[in-house]
Amino acid sequence: MAADGVRARGFGGGLRAWGLCMGLLAGAACAALTASGTSPGALSRTLSLRLEDRFRTRPPAPEARITLGPHGRDVRLAGEIGEGTAARLAVLLAAHPEVARIHLTSEGGLVEEATAIGDLVAARGLATYVPDYCVSACTLAFVRGSARYLVTNGRLGFHAPYDPGLFGQVVQADAAPERAAYVAAGVDPAFADEALGVASDDLWIPDAARLIEARVVTEGVETDRFPDSTLDDDPSPAGARAAILRALPLLEALSGRDDILTAMAARYLDDYRAGLTEFEALDRLRARAQADIARVLRGADDATWVEIGRLLLRAMRQAEPETCLAIGGEGDLLLAHDMLQPPAQDDAARVLLARAAGQGSDADPPARSGQAPRDCAGLIAAYVRALARPGSGASLRALARTRIRPAQEASALPR
Repeated sequence: MAADGVRARGFGGGLRAWGLCMGLLAGAACAALTASGTSPGALSRTLSLRLEDRFRTRPPAPEARITLGPHGRDVRLAGEIGEGTAARLAVLLAAHPEVARIHLTSEGGLVEEATAIGDLVAARGLATYVPDYCVSACTLAFVRGSARYLVTNGRLGFHAPYDPGLFGQVVQADAAPERAAYVAAGVDPAFADEALGVASDDLWIPDAARLIEARVVTEGVETDRFPDSTLDDDPSPAGARAAILRALPLLEALSGRDDILTAMAARYLDDYRAGLTEFEALDRLRARAQADIARVLRGADDATWVEIGRLLLRAMRQAEPETCLAIGGEGDLLLAHDMLQPPAQDDAARVLLARAAGQGSDADPPARSGQAPRDCAGLIAAYVRALARPGSGASLRALARTRIRPAQEASALPR
C-alpha cells in the first residue's frame, strides 16, 4: 500500500508484452502465462509483477526514522515503512520498557512490515498517535493501539492494497487480510469495506467525526497534549529552519538576515528536543519571531513606517478588541499578517518586513507613548490622526510601543 496516488501508466499492447515475455522469461514460463487465454492487458500486468519480483527495479526508499522521545515515554516513527522497520522498532522497544506511546508520521509502505509494527504495538499495549498524517499501510499499525489519538486537522488515509509492477502499474491486490486486520482491531466492518473499496491509486481521508464513529480513532486531541513531532522526519538545523518557515511564512521576508533565522531555528530545535508540546513550541516561536521582527522594524525609515502604520490600522479594524490592542499597541506585524491573510491574501507585511530588514542596523527602541488610549476604538483613532499628519513615522513608532492592556474591571485592582 502507498499514498503517493501515482496512477498506472499502462503498458503498450499485447504484442510488445509478449515480446518482452519471451525475451526475459523462459519460454515455458511465458507460455504458462497465456495458456488460459490471458488478455493482452492482463498479460502485461502479470509480466510486470513477475519482472518486478525478479529484478527489484523500484529504488529503495530512505529508512524510516525511529527515535526515542526526550522523556523516554514516546517513540517517534517517521517515513516510509520499508523492509526491516519493524525489527528496528522491536530493538528500541526492548531496550526501553517505559515507552507508552508511538507517534506515527508515514505515507505508508510495506503491508507486512506495517502489520508487524501493529503486532509490536498490540503486544506492548502502546497507544498510537498521529501528529500529522498516517496513510495507507501506516493505518494497519495505527489501529492496533490500545488508545488511538489523532491531532486536530491530522489525516488518516485509506485505499485498497496493491502490488507494484515493473512498468509503473498499480495492480490492485486482494484486500481480505487487511479487512480482517481492521475488524480484529475493533474497526466498524462497514468502514473497513468502504476504506478498502477505494481504488489503489486513490486515497480517502475521512473526517475526524467519521473516524471516531467507526472506532478507528478513540480520541481527537489538540497540539498541547503530547510532545511535539513536527521535526520527527528531519531533526536537523536545516529541518528546523524549514519548519519555522512553514509555521510562520512571514519569516521568509528575513531571508537576508541569516543570523536571525539561524538563532530562531536553533531554539525551535532545542524546544523539540526538550519535549515541549507542539502548542508550547509554536507559542515560543511566535514570541521570539515577534521580538525579532520588532527589532528589525525599529531600523526602518519613516516612509516605511507610514506604510507599516497603514497596514497595522487595516488589521486592527478587522480584529477583536484584544487582538486589536496587541496589533496596534505592540506593533505586532506577525499578528497583523495573520489577520490579513485569506481571503484577502495580503502580502504587504512580507514586503514591508523585507524592506525594513534591508535598511540597516536595528535601532534602539523609541520611547513609549505615555498618552495612548486604553481601548481599541481609541487606538484606531490615534493611528488615524497620526497618519493624517505629514512625517508621521516617529509618531507611529511610538504608538506601536504603547503595550496597552485592557482597562481593569475594578479600580481597586493593581495597574
